[in-house]
Amino acid sequence: MSTKRAKITLECTQCKERNYDTTKEKKKHPDRVEYKKYCPRCKSHTVHKETK
Repeated sequence: MSTKRAKITLECTQCKERNYDTTKEKKKHPDRVEYKKYCPRCKSHTVHKETK
């Protein structure tokens, strides 16, 4: 059983820099995901949203 995972890029909501590349399972998370991650440009933890 192989699950198909989609590649996504996470973008900082404050400075708009694309910092992280990751994967997600489309069946479990059909909408865009948000994670609180460290932004090296802002030098703090900010919300990162999924981009296309």
